[in-house]
Amino acid sequence: MKIALIGYGKMGHIIEDVALSRGHQIVARIDKDNLYDFDSPAFADADVAIEFTTPMTAKDNILRSWERGVPVVCGSTGWDVEQVKESIPPSMGLIWTSNYSLGVNILFAMNRRLAQIMHAYPEYTPSIVETHHIHKLDAPSGTAKSLAEQLEGYTDVPIESIREGEVPGIHTVTWDSEVDTISLTHSAKSRRGFALGAVIAAEWLKGKTGFHTMQEVLGL
Repeated sequence: MKIALIGYGKMGHIIEDVALSRGHQIVARIDKDNLYDFDSPAFADADVAIEFTTPMTAKDNILRSWERGVPVVCGSTGWDVEQVKESIPPSMGLIWTSNYSLGVNILFAMNRRLAQIMHAYPEYTPSIVETHHIHKLDAPSGTAKSLAEQLEGYTDVPIESIREGEVPGIHTVTWDSEVDTISLTHSAKSRRGFALGAVIAAEWLKGKTGFHTMQEVLGL
């Protein structure tokens, strides 16, 4: 499969390494200094683009990709994806998920199930803590927001955001009562798990149209 990378920082380089290890070809690498390469024949030849940039640039990157006939796997968080969901061209596809880690998506499934169980036990109250590296631009993280949204029936779930060092990402959902505490935690060891999930999503998206999530990709 031919993949174009939009965003060639730390994540872009790791995604490239993972994609190459799975037998794919990187046909374009676009970063802030060579945006003109959106207009290159190499970019237009890509089967899928994988976009990991910033909240400020994600929407434009997606629209420019679609204009060149390239579907997108987007990993940028902190922006309103609803802005583009309704404008997907009939022949184009988009996958957006707040976190592409396979483990985090399993956490999402467990989080939804536990929330359903907890409706019968009102003595427990939920809260979320997320910890990331100091370079992360959005707070709370998109993953923490997704975890909160999955707690249907619970409003204003508190989210604590911690920024320290080079932490790839730790997310904990805690249910607390007077007598005990129940916690679900995912702790990333590196960014490679996010990259692997993004490449798997790109493999799944090839040939598909419309909007999709990583939960669909994994059948969760």
